[in-house]
Amino acid sequence: MKFIILTLALLFSTFTVKADDSYKNSKEYLTLRDSMRNAFNRGDSARFFPALNALQDYLLKQDDQHAYYTQRCNEIVFLMNRQRIFEAYKLARQLANELREKKLDKEMYMAYNMLGHLNRYCGNRETAKENFRQVIRMMEKAGYYESMPPIYMNLVNVSLSDDPEEARKMLEKAKEIAETYAPDRVFDIETRQTLSYFNSGDIPAFLEGYKKYREGVAEGKTSVHGRNVDICYESLQGNVDKAVAMAYDALGDEAHETATIIYERAGRWKDAYESLKKQTTAKDSVNNVILSNSMQGFRDEMTVYDIERQVARTRIITLAIIILLLLMLITALVYISYTRYRYMKELKQAYEHALESDKLKDAFIRNMSHEVRTPLNVIAGFAQVLANPDLSPDAEKRKEIAQVIQKNNYLITSQIDEMIELALNESAADTKKTDNVAVNDLLHKLAKEKELFVSAGVAINISTTLADDYAITTNREMLRRAIVTLIDNAIKYTSKGTITLGATEKDGQLELSVEDTGCGIPPEEADHIFERFVKLNTFKEGIGLGLPLCRKIISRLDGTISLDTSYKEGARFVIRLNIG
Repeated sequence: MKFIILTLALLFSTFTVKADDSYKNSKEYLTLRDSMRNAFNRGDSARFFPALNALQDYLLKQDDQHAYYTQRCNEIVFLMNRQRIFEAYKLARQLANELREKKLDKEMYMAYNMLGHLNRYCGNRETAKENFRQVIRMMEKAGYYESMPPIYMNLVNVSLSDDPEEARKMLEKAKEIAETYAPDRVFDIETRQTLSYFNSGDIPAFLEGYKKYREGVAEGKTSVHGRNVDICYESLQGNVDKAVAMAYDALGDEAHETATIIYERAGRWKDAYESLKKQTTAKDSVNNVILSNSMQGFRDEMTVYDIERQVARTRIITLAIIILLLLMLITALVYISYTRYRYMKELKQAYEHALESDKLKDAFIRNMSHEVRTPLNVIAGFAQVLANPDLSPDAEKRKEIAQVIQKNNYLITSQIDEMIELALNESAADTKKTDNVAVNDLLHKLAKEKELFVSAGVAINISTTLADDYAITTNREMLRRAIVTLIDNAIKYTSKGTITLGATEKDGQLELSVEDTGCGIPPEEADHIFERFVKLNTFKEGIGLGLPLCRKIISRLDGTISLDTSYKEGARFVIRLNIG
């Protein structure tokens, strides 16, 4: 449903031409403002004009021209809402002349705003939209953010019938700005949003909005759209004739379109047809004819203003060119000094980078030496035990020694493999993903392989929702390497409980997970742990390349890997691969 009643225009801006606006906190000002606003929202002519005149006189005494001309615009908008179009046109032209003569360029957006309203009433919808967009640009430049929501509402009124999506975005933008700069406007905008739900046929959303509207009214809030919300609500309650009567009382001749839609939705086609005929006749009313014939004078005033502004802009451009030439000359004089400074700075940065690289290299060598030497010493020690003829360990003891040697040998080879594979993945070309991998079979094999390496009392479980014949086309060795890395990581940090390998299909992706009941990882370290040489526990074996390698591999498989920060029993890593 289309409503053409305009909102209270440009009510009060935080940025005014008057330096001291402390008067806005005075009781006298707030009383005058609220009296005018309430009369405007209720369409009460008898109270509006006296309240407006009193507020204008007060603003002139405060020497606040911006706020004063804002109220001049409110008067024009009020006349438009009352269908007194020609009177509104004359006041708008007078406003434009006065702003131009006083050279109040920052306030000229008010004239463009009135021009947008007049073009809209004449049926020039696209021109009206451009007028309102020009107003927004000028207000942003002047910093009048508090007064911008009504302009977005004007755009909503123009765009609603031919572009509902644009109108919805404008309503959201108006509300966003109002919440920051003009909270007292939010209720009016929310009421307008409620009307848009009715217009789009979203009746549940409309009824929810109507409930909030009535709560606001009970709190003493008012909105220029309140009468229209009540009209819609009555029509939904089946009180069609009452709703139509309310529409004509609130909107005058413009209620024909509203009445037509109400009758259509009620299935009263004959009444809808009669209302549509009245609507067509109303479009050719005397007011619109007079306004269309008189618009040229207003356009001429705006043309004069645009010409003067263009002359001033030309002068500014000329001055800017002269300044630019001077700046170029100064730049030429200092160019050599600046180039030398930049060169020396780059040399210093290169030197510092070289020093940092040396430090990283030394740290890596020390770390790697320790991580390799420790398991080698273990292997050498137990080898001596086995080779000592004076010792004769039994078969069970020999088996334990063999397992220790095997485990430490695996630690050495896995660390070297991590370095080699990370280097290869950095420089490798495209990855071939042509292997048909049975997911459940792969997980069971890996669980079986790793049973030897877990701590006593730790179990490796499989949790899968996939069928046994479920398979994915990818690179088998790279996927296996990534999962093995995660399992090794879980084994390292889990001294009791379970390690669970999971698999499921979700949202068109294969999800593989490795979770444990170990010491866990703080959520704030979720990204940091995927960086090279990062070890949260320096006493644990490893050189900090496992997780970076894992992320690199999964990336080459066109997937992602992340730490599930919602898991609190230990650590849980999730691999996601596209199915295809």
